[in-house]
Amino acid sequence: MTAKVDELRVLVVAPTGRDGDLICSLLGDHDISYLLFSNSQKARIEMEAGAGIVIIAEEALPQSEIELWMAEVAGQSSWSELFFILLTMPGERSRRRMLAQQPLGNMVLLERPIRPETLISTVHAALRSRRRQYEMRDQLVAARLAEAALRKSEKLVVAGRLALSISHEINNPLAAVTNLLYLIGTSSSLPEAKGLAEIAAQELARVAEIVSQTLRFYRDPGKPTVVHIDEIVNSALTLYRGRLASADIVIERDFRDCSPIIAMSGELRQVTLNLIGNAVDAIGHSGRLKIRAANARQHSNGSLRGVRLTIADTGSGIPPEVRNSLFEPFVSTKGDTGTGLGLWLSSQIVRKHGGTIQVKSRALPPYSGTVFSVFLPLELQSGGHSAAHDGDAAHNGDAAHDGDKGSAQALPALHGDKGSAEALRALIYPDNLRSLPSLKLAR
Repeated sequence: MTAKVDELRVLVVAPTGRDGDLICSLLGDHDISYLLFSNSQKARIEMEAGAGIVIIAEEALPQSEIELWMAEVAGQSSWSELFFILLTMPGERSRRRMLAQQPLGNMVLLERPIRPETLISTVHAALRSRRRQYEMRDQLVAARLAEAALRKSEKLVVAGRLALSISHEINNPLAAVTNLLYLIGTSSSLPEAKGLAEIAAQELARVAEIVSQTLRFYRDPGKPTVVHIDEIVNSALTLYRGRLASADIVIERDFRDCSPIIAMSGELRQVTLNLIGNAVDAIGHSGRLKIRAANARQHSNGSLRGVRLTIADTGSGIPPEVRNSLFEPFVSTKGDTGTGLGLWLSSQIVRKHGGTIQVKSRALPPYSGTVFSVFLPLELQSGGHSAAHDGDAAHNGDAAHDGDKGSAQALPALHGDKGSAEALRALIYPDNLRSLPSLKLAR
């Protein structure tokens, strides 16, 4: 998309004399689109349809009009900086007015009488600058559309993973119910039939629980609500229960004092589901997944109070070559089976909530594994930091848990090699604290 004709028009405001007619005639001779106005109010109304620059005579700018133009300039989009050409008269009085007109910002002063070449060259330079601004606008629009497409793509992937997990989870109890009904039909003993019916009822209750947890993911209110992190984690684990059991993965829950937070519940479920799913994929078969939630403080941001969710696994770890770009789009450790959007979207969601997401990982056996640490403030923030990789965490100092000092299984502050090693030692391999080598920073 390029700038429209209306968006490159020159708006000329000249209430007295022949300045307006002469300027418009000169612009027309150089094929420059223009509109002439006798007052500033009409020009500001026309600006809504687009403008390249504004040429305005100083006699059209009393103090009241300057304030109105300042309000118009302040309301521009972030990419826009409208250019003004102010036609001034020589003399002390004019210089005093120029001091009042400085707040309009992007302005050039041309003293009358003006040489035609000077005016046209100034207009051409201003229009070139304005075209670049419109190009920047188009790039921002394209970037937003691309990001929206990526988000939609990742949501479809999450929906597919959920559907697969749900199908697997529901199929097992339904198969059991089918077998139990057959046994009930062939049973000649009433007590035996009742016992089988009770087991069938338990299996159906399990199906109902799975469906209920699934509905929570899609009945998001669309606005911030009171969220309990432990409930979100439990609902995500319910959807992975069958897969975790079949893969012989041991779950360790450590929910300490955990205050409710104000957040977008559906988005946090998506983050949790993605982190747990990645951990399960990394473990493969036979391993440990430890999840902890506890009150914490983000010391890098005025001791901001919140909740920290830590997810640690004994999986294969993240290769060093991808750690520094882990939270970028299309970066994946899963080959053709991964989209590379999950962690990127998760980091965007955490940023939206004003929180941080950090990662520590070791890919060398026998003590490989990964720890993700997500800090979320008690109330929805804006402009938070998105992601910190190994060494970056040493600069923000917010990974230490409140009240964790002295705890054998605490996640220590993620500072340097020692912090990387201790994070995995304490959370993933508590029985091998001395034998786990130090980790190197992913820089």
